[in-house]
Amino acid sequence: MSTAGAPIIRAEGVAQRFGANTIFRDVSFTVAQKEVFVILGGSGCGKSTLMRQLIGLLEPTAGHIEVLGHDMSRERRLVLPRIGVMFQSGALFGSMSLLENVMLPLEIFTNLPPPARAVVARTKLGLVGLADAADLPPAEVSGGMIKRAAIARALALDPPLLFLDEPAAGLDPITSAGLDKLILELRAALGVTFIVVTHELSSIMAIADRCIMLDRDAHGLIAEGVPQQLKAESKNPIVHAFFHREVL
Repeated sequence: MSTAGAPIIRAEGVAQRFGANTIFRDVSFTVAQKEVFVILGGSGCGKSTLMRQLIGLLEPTAGHIEVLGHDMSRERRLVLPRIGVMFQSGALFGSMSLLENVMLPLEIFTNLPPPARAVVARTKLGLVGLADAADLPPAEVSGGMIKRAAIARALALDPPLLFLDEPAAGLDPITSAGLDKLILELRAALGVTFIVVTHELSSIMAIADRCIMLDRDAHGLIAEGVPQQLKAESKNPIVHAFFHREVL
């Protein structure tokens, strides 16, 4: 993995409050190009909230976020066509085939004619192992295939940066391991940077180059680093308990 060049993401002093409820505060980190960077932590710590900030769906209460060299508070329209997002459920449209779902970003953001959009979409489905399922609706494929199709849709515009929200949620261990393998293969083949939101320990250890850990009670970031090192060396009892599957 190369970390040369400017960070692809820079967050400085980011906070989020909803009324009197502080989700997190003073969260700062950078993400290097071609990293698999994981945002982890227990339920309710703000992982998905932070991801919503990073993709421009939620304005931070405080702090500054820069993505692909652009200030997300002022230039998010320049960023949106250059990022891909896979939401937790997959968020595919049930009335469309997998192919049509993957074609949708091409229809919205490009001037390609329908035959060309179909060629690109079939290529993306092939990258995630779904070439033979292109014409099926989401209702006729497995949960793992839905996640893969959602990744193919996120790749439709060849973005340098992909966000995956709980990609292993609801999957059996074998399917989850296959998805982890796919993430690493796509990073190697395409040079894509991944931001992955998850609390699945096996996936974290398998794919993460670096991670940050949020904690609900601390209202913020309590650890940052290589997950294997955090597991072996962290003196924070919450971090230790998470990586060793222990009850506090």
